[in-house]
Amino acid sequence: MSNKMLLNQVKTVTIHKAYFSSKPTASEVLTAYLTQCKEPPWTSYFVKYSSVKNDQFGMSNFNWKVGSSNYQILRTGCYPYMKYHCSKKAAEDLSTSDKFMRFIKVINFGIPCLLYGLAATQLIRHEEIVNTAKGPVTIYFLMPEDKGSSY
Repeated sequence: MSNKMLLNQVKTVTIHKAYFSSKPTASEVLTAYLTQCKEPPWTSYFVKYSSVKNDQFGMSNFNWKVGSSNYQILRTGCYPYMKYHCSKKAAEDLSTSDKFMRFIKVINFGIPCLLYGLAATQLIRHEEIVNTAKGPVTIYFLMPEDKGSSY
């Protein structure tokens, strides 16, 4: 069997595994939450790695389209969570800042991200349920947000 055929089989298995997983993807939760909140000006939340399939691995700063809005997403892994900061803004080329943030995480061996996640386990004070096609997912906040506020 050629390497190309083997690679195609691995990709197919990976796609089927994600499709048939009982967990929603992190991107599904992101879209569902922004839609559920009626496309707020901004939001910032944590989601547990164990609650979702991490389909945005390696993405740190990117645009995300939801409904009629574009969001600039800042995302980092901070075990045991993934942290999302979402700001409604016009789409921009974020490739340079995405690469820069990834570089910073790598040269720091991810230690600040790990410490942030460990601190978050003690600082989280609020949680909400996000309804997805694969069931509810709990997301976490340092404090309750005033939905629709600019700050």
